[in-house]
Amino acid sequence: MSRITENLPPTNEGYGTQEYWEQRYTNEGPTVSFDWFLSPEYLLPFIEQTLREAGMGKEARILMLGCGNSSLSEVMYDDGYRDVVNVDYSKAVIEQMKERHKSRVGMEWLEMDVLELQFEEEFDLVIDKGTMDAMLTTKGDPWNPPEKDIKTCTQEITEAIRVMRKRPSSRFLYFTFGQPHFRERYMQDRPNWTLSHKEVGPPEGFAYFMYTLAYTP
Repeated sequence: MSRITENLPPTNEGYGTQEYWEQRYTNEGPTVSFDWFLSPEYLLPFIEQTLREAGMGKEARILMLGCGNSSLSEVMYDDGYRDVVNVDYSKAVIEQMKERHKSRVGMEWLEMDVLELQFEEEFDLVIDKGTMDAMLTTKGDPWNPPEKDIKTCTQEITEAIRVMRKRPSSRFLYFTFGQPHFRERYMQDRPNWTLSHKEVGPPEGFAYFMYTLAYTP
């Protein structure tokens, strides 16, 4: 944790730059895992329930956006999810995670920008755990974010739903501390996609939310 603290950016805006993350992951090294909020074990039941309600199970093909060195994919893989693809625009962290998880056969780690995904329609579930939050760190009025932030976050969602199979079982999940009046604007009014959200706790702490986009032909 001390190494992580040492690598915080001088301003919050740093979280939105590729340069910061590349330097951070390089400095932290290959053994560090960090999840900003909500432990992977805590999230597993929400993911499982989402897939079950969609008529899917652990055979789902899953894309993790902005994976970083989170242990979420590792925990999911060990729980039986074998078809997990992880992308991040940091070359350093992708190389580290690829080496760390080489024994987890079938799990992929790809250097890729979430704003320009190199996939076709092939995923059943796409997950964002805090990645959009890192894009929304510009100082100012949270009710009126800068146009560049609006464009970036909107594009992330556009790409996420583009690479999902157009089936009633397809889902996009976004886990965040961002309240609906600050986050729904990026996901709402998507043709053939229905947006919903719910508070996911934890009950003893700060409120977090899960946003779901479900394909509705």
